[in-house]
Amino acid sequence: MKKRVITSLVLTAALAFGALTGCGSKAESQTTEAPATEEATQAEADSASDTDKKITVGATPVPHAEILDNIVKEVLAKDGWTLETVVFQDYVLPNTSLEAGEIDANYFQTLGYLDQQNKDAGLHLSAVAGIHIEPMGIYSEKYTKLEEIPDGAEIGIPNDPDNGARALDLLVQKGLLTSKGAFGEDASYTEDSLSKDKDANPHGYKITPLEAANLPLSLPDLDAAAINGNYALEADLPAKHPALDIEEFDDETTVKRTNFLVVKDGSQDSEKIKALVAALKSDEVKSYIEETYKGAVIPSFIDPQ
Repeated sequence: MKKRVITSLVLTAALAFGALTGCGSKAESQTTEAPATEEATQAEADSASDTDKKITVGATPVPHAEILDNIVKEVLAKDGWTLETVVFQDYVLPNTSLEAGEIDANYFQTLGYLDQQNKDAGLHLSAVAGIHIEPMGIYSEKYTKLEEIPDGAEIGIPNDPDNGARALDLLVQKGLLTSKGAFGEDASYTEDSLSKDKDANPHGYKITPLEAANLPLSLPDLDAAAINGNYALEADLPAKHPALDIEEFDDETTVKRTNFLVVKDGSQDSEKIKALVAALKSDEVKSYIEETYKGAVIPSFIDPQ
């Protein structure tokens, strides 16, 4: 919808400009035409100057748009920049709008997703700064410590392959499972197989795959669940039921899980992008993330790899 709005504004401006130039062509004398041209030139210069101090960034609502609107806008304003956040509800339009030049940057995606989009959609986008990670956490409404989860407990995980494997890695990392068994290596080895695998799952947990977005809603019916950070935030879980534990990251997984600021290739060194990167990687943003999201979002502040 936002793409259509932006496009509509552009078309309206183009029609308005066409009407003005049409009127100007009717001028009969050189004396009356010159001042109008000078005024138009000055107006265009003033408009360009205003635009140069405005930065438009596309973002998904939580936590990206919140970070931009609640803190980055203030940091940029100190140096005379105006930030406009365009909120998108999907992962496709922020990239196609950036490719079309409708926004200056976007902030919502990992490098893996960016690389795949560039390849599949023929885009020309580049990451300029890694800002934060949304760790997957283990949440429960019944227990407050991992040690309290009993043998045979039902644990929900996302049902898509990438996040499902990530959730099982988390359960292994925290000692609930000893391994993922053959999950991800043998197509016939499912979550049900893992539930029955005494070597990989000595506590006999029932591993239940569910739609990732529905895990917070299903949490009352589960003993625990491995939930993506963005969905945990949208359900206000960090405040209501803080994570029993969250992912830990080494150098490789830090890069893999970081959300990056992305621009169209060629604009990496523009003044507005430099200002935006500096604001996003500021101490104010770091403090805001740590104090607001309480582990559901963590700063990473890394360079593109």
